[in-house]
Amino acid sequence: MMELKKIQSTCIIDDDPIFIYGTRRIMKEVDFCDNILVFNNGQDAIEGLKELIDKGEDLPEVLFLDLNMPIMNGWEFLEDFVKIPNPDGKKVIIYIISSSVDPRDLERIRNYKMVNNYILKPLSPQDLENVLRDVA
Repeated sequence: MMELKKIQSTCIIDDDPIFIYGTRRIMKEVDFCDNILVFNNGQDAIEGLKELIDKGEDLPEVLFLDLNMPIMNGWEFLEDFVKIPNPDGKKVIIYIISSSVDPRDLERIRNYKMVNNYILKPLSPQDLENVLRDVA
């Protein structure tokens, strides 16, 4: 098996504690990244990511974004995220994570250049290895 280079930091935006717990565990198992940020809704995520930029820190390379969340859902997050100034211009890759594949969602995802793919919950070690391959 090819040695996949882990990424520096990733971000999970999801309101399901069980999913977050399971995903963090698998990320450790496959040595996915050094640093995991977690936000429970889009609003917290936008504020947290803006804060990173204000501090001069890099944005996470990969975001895992749930569509159905309270306060600010995944679509609303995407609308705001494209407006965040990304000074270092580093590409942030977004994966939509959802428990159902709605064909209308798949259509809509195509409108966002930074959304790379759609992953069905729960995330598997194989999913994460595929992500590492994509970003390599």
